[in-house]
Amino acid sequence: MSSEKFVSGSLSRKRFQNILDLFHASEMTLGNPRNTIKVVNFENKKLVVKSFRSPNLINKLVYRFFRPSKAQRSYENAKYLIENGIGTPAPLGYLEKMTAVEFQESYYISDYVEHDFTYREIINDEELTDKEKILIHFTRFIFKLHEANIYFLDNSPGNTLISKTAGSYDFYLVDLNRMKFYDIPFEDRLKNFERLSPEKWMYDIMGAEYASLMDKDSETTIDAMWSYTQKFQEKFHKKKRLKKKVRELMGKS
Repeated sequence: MSSEKFVSGSLSRKRFQNILDLFHASEMTLGNPRNTIKVVNFENKKLVVKSFRSPNLINKLVYRFFRPSKAQRSYENAKYLIENGIGTPAPLGYLEKMTAVEFQESYYISDYVEHDFTYREIINDEELTDKEKILIHFTRFIFKLHEANIYFLDNSPGNTLISKTAGSYDFYLVDLNRMKFYDIPFEDRLKNFERLSPEKWMYDIMGAEYASLMDKDSETTIDAMWSYTQKFQEKFHKKKRLKKKVRELMGKS
């Protein structure tokens, strides 16, 4: 026999289901190879619906009995971010489906945030202007996150939405299910930048600004931040090469 867990601050179960019906009919997908993310229009408002990939056999048991699901963590982490003044799309609710012995599927719904670009465009878009100012404001945003004892494990280029405002920029975190909450030491704070870019010039700016915010030596901070990034890049590309070799071997067999 199957059961459900439904949590929402404002949506009824019926309205949540209406949104899911729109989700299944919609073709407006957002880029994410692991999960299905779609934008839907509901009651004259844009919403984002995320359907998490069905977990493997072990995680079906883990999420059923021992650990909150990705949908639950996304919802609760979004609420925590907002409570601490950190930008993120407003969470509306989540739904989990399960049997008596295993977890099956889950959905998370949030508002859609209009934005001009993501952090990724700072790296890839040569026509984007004001990059130094954007990076300085972004660093202050991450500093505020760390001061709230929030370590964002998926702090990567596609997970920060950026909106240009009058003379400044607003930032919104997405893909929120992986976070840690603790009094973050300085070295961990610097390591939290490692996924963001392979470009050294960006770390010269971010490192200098973060050092200023922490009253630390600028050169030492930049060097440490860049060292973490180089180690991450090396590990990332090594894993990518290994996957390619495995695919080639499987293709030959």
